[in-house]
Amino acid sequence: MNLFNQIGHVLSRWLDVVAVWIVAAYAKAVAARGVQVVEEKDGTFTVQASGKTAAAPERIRILNGEVVAAGTGNAAAMLKTSRAELVLQPESFVFRPLELPRRATEFLDGIVRAQIDRLTPWSAENAAFGWSAPVEIPNERVSVTVAATARSLVMPLVSAIAGLGADSIAVSTVAPNGTAAIKVFDQRVRGALEVNRVRRALAAVLLAAGVLGAAAIVADVFAGNEIDARRADVTYRIGAQRAKLRAGSDAVRDSALAALERRRHETASSVIVLEALSQILPDHTYVTELRIQGDKMQVVGVTRDAPSLIRLIEQSQHFTRATFFAPTTRSPSEPGEHFHIEARIEPVFTPRS
Repeated sequence: MNLFNQIGHVLSRWLDVVAVWIVAAYAKAVAARGVQVVEEKDGTFTVQASGKTAAAPERIRILNGEVVAAGTGNAAAMLKTSRAELVLQPESFVFRPLELPRRATEFLDGIVRAQIDRLTPWSAENAAFGWSAPVEIPNERVSVTVAATARSLVMPLVSAIAGLGADSIAVSTVAPNGTAAIKVFDQRVRGALEVNRVRRALAAVLLAAGVLGAAAIVADVFAGNEIDARRADVTYRIGAQRAKLRAGSDAVRDSALAALERRRHETASSVIVLEALSQILPDHTYVTELRIQGDKMQVVGVTRDAPSLIRLIEQSQHFTRATFFAPTTRSPSEPGEHFHIEARIEPVFTPRS
């Protein structure tokens, strides 16, 4: 019974993931009307729909998660089934610069999330945060500006705008020294309802597939004669193959020995890999972990300049295709960068003829 519960749990999670993906893809394909809700210096909000035929802007006031000022009717008409962009004043945010290796831009989400409690007064769960587009700086590094504020400050405003009929809401701000908006929050208000509908449809399709599969199994049971014929054919082929192997045992033995000899010469030696790394890596680099799997090597450690290691490893005759397989990070308590590099090990010897 426990096995069936586990299967049901895995199936339910799969349905949730697929339903969310379908809803997100549909949302990208069918773009909603855009409406900007901009916070003014006096605490009020200006609601302005985009487009040439947009209505005149409306001014509203939000208090304790509810719209309490005049102009609500026109604002609700503009926000209904729209994609609202809530632009907040930068005074409500904490801005922190963050410098990273250029290759780390692929892992910005994980890096910023892991360091948000160090950069701001909040944890990742209690903060609404985002970052600017990376800007290249010297030494093959990039700089981003992280913006963060308390989630408790953002959610009442999101709830109020959702109450006026917005289909989705994005919250952003502008850094004091920048011009591009930094998105810190994005929520699809009606996503849960749509996900539930898609999930039910997927469950129905899966059930239908299960019924068809059961019918196929029943049909296969009744086709036992064909299965017996196939089994006899397989038995015959096995016997023929065994006879062929016995007849050419000498040739097969020589071929197997040759293959083993070639594998012995082509497989990388751990001692050779260690020796090659000790000659390549500079003095300021320390290796804490080395893994060798087949023709692939993974090395983890601390260094002063992680990107330069890629070039050094590539220049060696023992390794090719060097790349980072995890983000490079820097700890305040250590002088260097934590790197994770993998590379392909080239054969050292050539097979004997």
